[in-house]
Amino acid sequence: MAARITSAEFGEKVLNAEKPVLVDFYSDSCVPCKMLSPVLSQLESELDGKLDIYKVNVGYEQELVDKYEVQASPTLIFFRNGGEVSRIRGAAKKADILAEFEKLQ
Repeated sequence: MAARITSAEFGEKVLNAEKPVLVDFYSDSCVPCKMLSPVLSQLESELDGKLDIYKVNVGYEQELVDKYEVQASPTLIFFRNGGEVSRIRGAAKKADILAEFEKLQ
């Protein structure tokens, strides 16, 4: 399961990462977020070593929510070399997430 990170860890784990990173901005009360969680777990296993996946709880990390202008949960943001490269809003299908990941290659 994707690890939950805080704003204190964000720079090290996401912005300074050597490989692409997917960050799931989620809420505990969000039903689509809960539906997305097993999909992200599958992707984490399938893409092990190629993509890091982390979760940011929008209820606790307002600084990150504001900085990345997250307006809905779930919002998936792909990062590479310290910057955002794409995002998917809403409950995404596995194929859609994989397609975005492939664009990073």
